[in-house]
Amino acid sequence: MKKVILSWLTLILSTGMLVFSQEKTDSLKSIDLQEVQIISTRAKEKTPLTYSNLDKEKIEKVNYGQDIPYLLMLTPSVVATSDAGTGIGYTGFRIRGTDANRINITANGVPMNDSESHGVFWVNIPDFASSIQDLQVQRGVGTSTNGAGAFGASINLKTAYIPTIPYGEFNGTYGSFNTSKATLKVGTGEIANHWSFDARLSGINSDGFIDRAFVDLKSYFAQAGYYNKNTLLKFITFGGKEKTYHAWDGVPSGNGEEIDYLSVNRTYNPSGFIGFDALGKPLYYNNQTDNYNQTNYQLSFLQILSSALKLNATLHYTKGDGYYEEYKTERKLVEYGLKPFTFDGKGVTKSDLVRQKHLDNHFGGMIFSLDYIQNKWDISLGGGGNYYDGDHFGKVIWTKNYAGDSDFYPEHEYYRSEAGKTDINVFLKANYQLDDHWNFFADMQYRYIKYKINGQNDEYDEDTKAMQLLDFDNTFNFSNPKAGIFYRINSGNDLYASLAIGHREPNRNNYTEGKLAALPKTETLYDYELGYKYHSPSFSAGVNLYYMKYKDQLILTGEVNDIGEMLTSNIPDSYRAGIEVTAGIPIASWLQWNGNLTLSKSKIKEYTEYIDDWETGKQAVNYLGTTSIAYSPDVVAGNLFSVNFRNYSAGLQSLYVGKQYIDNSESNERKLDPYFVNNLRLSYTLKLNGIKSLTLNALINNLFNEKYESNGYVWYTWYEGAGNERTRKNQLRYFPQAETNVIVNAVIRF
Repeated sequence: MKKVILSWLTLILSTGMLVFSQEKTDSLKSIDLQEVQIISTRAKEKTPLTYSNLDKEKIEKVNYGQDIPYLLMLTPSVVATSDAGTGIGYTGFRIRGTDANRINITANGVPMNDSESHGVFWVNIPDFASSIQDLQVQRGVGTSTNGAGAFGASINLKTAYIPTIPYGEFNGTYGSFNTSKATLKVGTGEIANHWSFDARLSGINSDGFIDRAFVDLKSYFAQAGYYNKNTLLKFITFGGKEKTYHAWDGVPSGNGEEIDYLSVNRTYNPSGFIGFDALGKPLYYNNQTDNYNQTNYQLSFLQILSSALKLNATLHYTKGDGYYEEYKTERKLVEYGLKPFTFDGKGVTKSDLVRQKHLDNHFGGMIFSLDYIQNKWDISLGGGGNYYDGDHFGKVIWTKNYAGDSDFYPEHEYYRSEAGKTDINVFLKANYQLDDHWNFFADMQYRYIKYKINGQNDEYDEDTKAMQLLDFDNTFNFSNPKAGIFYRINSGNDLYASLAIGHREPNRNNYTEGKLAALPKTETLYDYELGYKYHSPSFSAGVNLYYMKYKDQLILTGEVNDIGEMLTSNIPDSYRAGIEVTAGIPIASWLQWNGNLTLSKSKIKEYTEYIDDWETGKQAVNYLGTTSIAYSPDVVAGNLFSVNFRNYSAGLQSLYVGKQYIDNSESNERKLDPYFVNNLRLSYTLKLNGIKSLTLNALINNLFNEKYESNGYVWYTWYEGAGNERTRKNQLRYFPQAETNVIVNAVIRF
């Protein structure tokens, strides 16, 4: 860490040599250009859709190293979770109960979702929040965007503007669980009226709340810009390197476990377990880790063609590669392409081994928009195209007592598959301002996807005595229309209504963990939104009603595929419906209150589950009728009291999440209990000679020491016994979150 800090200080001094001061009028020119860049995918004031904005100031106040999912909890209907229990490392979130791989995420309009899994792994770009100017969360289908289909929400991130005056900033954090964060940011300001440069380096470390759930994260962000009166050319690169100990298995619980660790040891981590030593002490593999590098490049061009017409275009490329390593006990050698061997005179067909599962990905393409704003019209023609190339392969790097053939060494590859995906979309959207009251919105997107997978899966097929073969080549053509009406009753009251249709192609797991003879179908969403907003200097409020009807939604049913893996199945009819309420009151000049409340129902109609029956050796089929969709709480409520008085500020953030089921059976034996969590933030800013400001912060997470789990899943469930002795056994996994913990932070601005 000392070497990192010294290198950062050297960077500050060397960058300072490049600093030039500029007139304020020149600065405004640069900022104005950056503000109009990549606006075609965002909702605006009179767009009749449901959205929330978070600006730079709000993000900075809560950014102490936790990942972006935890910052999103400032917006309605968001539930975040963390494998390590601290909000750092592997984190995730849901919006309106919709999981993250159905949520479209872009940065400057560039797709961030992985082309195959559809998810965004924030651990690969740690501390990205320190380089964000603002973000917009659109709930529901939202406006047309680039990349994965918005199937419940979309999030548009805009990276930081290149500052027009020179600056330097050091941000240091230390807290519970040996958590530390060091961030250095520097900028040259404008150089020769046309150039600017900006950079960030970050390092984050934490031991985690869960046993051995350490993280070692490094990241960077850099950008350079050229601009004149009507042109902006900006190059951005950002990326990260992560090493994270596995905590994704969760804490074992349930009546099918020998020990209910959730009751006796909430921080227990089963990952990496090897066995016991001579004294009965458990042993763990010290490199049970996830290791990944990701680098992103964006080259953006903005040209103002006239007062009414602007052209945006961005070339982008992302390189990702890495692996996760696991110690596996008593594995069949044949499942890894290894031959049985003899050890101490005995034949060995099973052995302990260490395996790695690798990814090597390339993703690149272009996005564009032509934006026309004149008189009553606001029109955008946009779209983009990208191609993904990804290799999946596995290696065995060590086998206990192995004495087989020499093909094993130095590393034995036991499966490999290649994937290619082409994704092209074009959209045309228009707002028409009829008069001071009425605004009409229409949006049509066409999306073309071609997705291929060839090679071997990572699962062994007992029938063929080989790794399962993959051979998929699928093409999708989607039309995604949206339309809405916005009505301004008067200066303080607005109404809006919209209808949007979205489609989503199956992701990789839907194919590789599905039935080879029955491929998954496309999912379709019909999203109806009706909202009202009131705004005045003394009070603001909003009410939004939504009804999201799904056709062929893919969910886990308990059914297994050809090789015994749990699979997702298309459910013909399901829906999410609810009401979202937001409000804000300036109680005093120094005190502000903001709150939000979501009440919802999420249901599957005509649901059937499949459970292994050990007595019959088959699967029991249970028809349950209408049930609740897993991970969809009926109540989510957020609350924030903000204090700003002279150089002091504070915030009390509260979150209540109602009961959630962890499968679709609506059973109280498989659920997450409701929880109510409060976080307190304290801040003091002072000015000292030689620096712009020094801000001291303290964050107390889980102020009242709530013991809760934010996520969980069913590892395995089955029936055993017969007749009156027949019982259902559940092996469950939960993710407890950290109890009361403290983070202190200092920000020095030069």
